[in-house]
Amino acid sequence: MPWTKLEILDGSAQVMKKAKLFMDTVVEIQVVTERPELETETKIDRAFEAFRKVESACSRFQPDSEIMMACRQIGTPVPLSPHVFHPLRFAMEIAERTDGVFDPTVGKTMEELGFNRHYLTRALMASPSEGSVTYRDIVLNEQEKTLLLKKPMVIDLGAVAKGFAIDLAAIELMEFERFAVNAGGDLYAGGSDSRSNVWKIGIRHPELNKQIIQTVEVANEAVCTSGSYERKSEVKEGVHHIVDPRTKRSPREWISCSVIAPYAMLADGFSTAAFAMASAEGRDLVEDAGLKGLWIAPDLTMTRVGGI
Repeated sequence: MPWTKLEILDGSAQVMKKAKLFMDTVVEIQVVTERPELETETKIDRAFEAFRKVESACSRFQPDSEIMMACRQIGTPVPLSPHVFHPLRFAMEIAERTDGVFDPTVGKTMEELGFNRHYLTRALMASPSEGSVTYRDIVLNEQEKTLLLKKPMVIDLGAVAKGFAIDLAAIELMEFERFAVNAGGDLYAGGSDSRSNVWKIGIRHPELNKQIIQTVEVANEAVCTSGSYERKSEVKEGVHHIVDPRTKRSPREWISCSVIAPYAMLADGFSTAAFAMASAEGRDLVEDAGLKGLWIAPDLTMTRVGGI
């Protein structure tokens, strides 16, 4: 997973940290506050509960998750909870913007490439799906909040669900003076105190584990990084967890793409999409959305996007 280091710039209030395992990554919540300890712990636990709910709804590694049960119903509208509908709708919007370079129907391809084992149970997934599916085979009804699949498929929300969970967790913590939700390098950092909610975020060095290559400062913003250096296929050489669904190959132009956005789901989805796209197209995608980014090429040269 991409790794990010947090550093408080100033402030002397009490720091409370807690970490749990969700979505195949360690989620750390850090709160800086003068509020009572019990109140703070209760809010942090509610923030973690957001991760549990999103994972149980959106995981393609759990046969009984809401999204996987919906994938087994073809040709009929299926009502969706907000924990699935909102990230799926956003994933569909990015798919439209990228003309399918980013595509949530890539799940079966990911299974075939070896990304098919649950991180806790180690159970293998082997889902039925037609060979040729795209996001155009998904029909979302905005008013009814339903999903209709034209063909058998596996929907993969891995590029947006973690960001969505971070955003829900952040909502629970907004009243604290300072806080950060860090899910394996995808994070939101901010707080209610406008005088001291600036955070310095270290972007992981792609080749030197647990070292940083650059830092950025954010305030009530998210930073999400997509990198090619962690999750690699064990069945196909040269393939990592970001795959162009049209070619079933991993892009090689970048080894790290970090995006800064007002919300983590935005940063999460756009960092993955930018990684998958050609340089000029990825830059246009991020800048047209009013976002900022820092991308690293295999020779470690950095490209700054959106005035970062």
